[in-house]
Amino acid sequence: MLKYVLIGIGFMLLIEGLLYFFFPQKMKDMMKTIENMEVEKIKTIATIVCIIGACLIYFTIKSY
Repeated sequence: MLKYVLIGIGFMLLIEGLLYFFFPQKMKDMMKTIENMEVEKIKTIATIVCIIGACLIYFTIKSY
């Protein structure tokens, strides 16, 4: 099980690194946009993303 967690973290870091490598200016612009957002809106978006991620993990593990 730990193997799958480490693979998942590795893929997450790989994808995030590729985004910063290929789109550095767009990532900087996105950071500026996030800086101007309200804290509650950021928390809401983060909660939704966490729920989607948890569901993805759950249903992937359940199907195998």
